[in-house]
Amino acid sequence: MKSYKAYAKVNIFLKITGKRGDYHEILSRFVLVNNLYDTLTFISKENNDFVIEGAFNCETKQNTIYKAYAALLEVTKSEPLERLMQSHAIRVEKQIPSFAGLGGGSSDAATYLLMCNEVLHLGLSRDELASIGSKVGADVPFFVYGYQSANVSGIGEVVQAFDEPALNIKTVTPNIEISTPKVYQGFREHFYKELTVSEAERLSNISSIDALKTMTPKEANDLFEPALLLYPQLEKQYKEGWFFSGSGSSFFILMK
Repeated sequence: MKSYKAYAKVNIFLKITGKRGDYHEILSRFVLVNNLYDTLTFISKENNDFVIEGAFNCETKQNTIYKAYAALLEVTKSEPLERLMQSHAIRVEKQIPSFAGLGGGSSDAATYLLMCNEVLHLGLSRDELASIGSKVGADVPFFVYGYQSANVSGIGEVVQAFDEPALNIKTVTPNIEISTPKVYQGFREHFYKELTVSEAERLSNISSIDALKTMTPKEANDLFEPALLLYPQLEKQYKEGWFFSGSGSSFFILMK
């Protein structure tokens, strides 16, 4: 069967704007990393169990792909979807590191939804798939839409394409496993500040290149300082000119 690419992303900037239930509201510029991706393929199998082949360190039902399957099945009640996953496994060739701030799990989930929609002719729109994906993870809608660059707000469900050329991005991921909930908690307890309306408007309209030229890594990403506080070993990994993606631990730089 056809293989599908699940691309990584970086956050050019990431500002926390509030809290909604267990989620944080954000304003962020998500940009795809075109040279870093997982590859997903449906492959035939013998038993009826839901099988994900790949280098994962979690139980199947905790995997974002399985969660995407469950969310899609709940909405569509699709018997062909059930039969597909009884007769086929989903093979994932992992290249995006886990716990890295690069959206690997969310990208895998979104790509799985797009695969099922295409293979099974479900006829769901991108908006419908994004709504389903939002039940799996806050970053999933961005990957469903497939924009090269987008402003992402709310808790991740508001995705607005940003028109700019594709960027050549290099990433480095230290071997440091970071807890996203802990980093957000650290931000709330030690670094919380309000984003002004004028600053939000400025960031929404600035190009990614100009954002990185005019902001320091700590100014660009609200989560960088709490991550440094909680994981001081990150300081040794930081290099001048690099920026911090998501809650980490990855750093990135624009290549010419």
